[in-house]
Amino acid sequence: MQTRKTVTLWAVTIIAVVCGGVFLANYQSDLPLVDLKRKYANAESEYVDVLGMPVHYRDEGSGPVLLLLHGTGASLHTWDGWIEPLQRDFHIVRLDLPGFGLTGPDPGGEYTVAGYVAFLRAFADALALDRFHLAGNSLGGRIAWNYALTYPEQVDKLVLIDAAGYPRPEPVNESLVFKLARTPIVNRIFTVVSPRRLIEVSLHEVYGDPSKIDDELIDRHFELSLRPGNRAAFVERALDARDDVDGDHRLIRQPTLILWGVEDRWIPLADGRGFADDIPNSRLIVYPGVGHVPMEEIPGPTARAALTFLRD
Repeated sequence: MQTRKTVTLWAVTIIAVVCGGVFLANYQSDLPLVDLKRKYANAESEYVDVLGMPVHYRDEGSGPVLLLLHGTGASLHTWDGWIEPLQRDFHIVRLDLPGFGLTGPDPGGEYTVAGYVAFLRAFADALALDRFHLAGNSLGGRIAWNYALTYPEQVDKLVLIDAAGYPRPEPVNESLVFKLARTPIVNRIFTVVSPRRLIEVSLHEVYGDPSKIDDELIDRHFELSLRPGNRAAFVERALDARDDVDGDHRLIRQPTLILWGVEDRWIPLADGRGFADDIPNSRLIVYPGVGHVPMEEIPGPTARAALTFLRD
């Protein structure tokens, strides 16, 4: 009996040591905001107070306003490849949504789609943006089409890129990072234990061509996730997503361009086809070999498609 207790004690001790080692090896403190701003802001970066948040945005180009919304885990940098092709024709405004990038967490902890729509209205008011074209990817696409339904008088044209929110009878397989963020206890550890490898795995899930993923891209996503408050916000967003209520996308009346990567592992092409079938005056363009972020993976072709559509 004594031998069995000794073996059990040693086993528990070894497991505790291993778990402690894994925790310490992957523990990541937040990075100072001043350092992140120095690295990821630039001359075009500006900040505006919206609902108690210092919102990071960039204001580039001239012409009709085009407002760009990124997806979950991303930042305004996801649109870098669109700026040069579009800024001669459009006044481009892109921002880091609450909980992401340099903007950081919402002080009220509001990360539902309805909350993001209300935030975007406040942001547009703060910048005196009365009318604009609106484009969004993934979560940003979901916010965009819900905003177009809520404030149709403000949105001229809509561009949805692998947009979330299409109703389906059963959920698709979630990414590992979302599963971790929704798992009790684990999700609290997730706010301090952040393996860079997890970011790399997520990027391989969203890119159709893994050869386009480099250390600079991984570092940007990883380091911006370490902006104070962003990891806790990611967990809250994952939990709040279960309470999201969307409008009826079939009531969208703005001319709508839908761009979709055929190899999207997060949101299937079937959703893109559904949006195209259901939204009047819409057009779908699909990109073989491309994943969840076409505007980032193939900025040239997607920017040209958007330019043609918005000029028409």
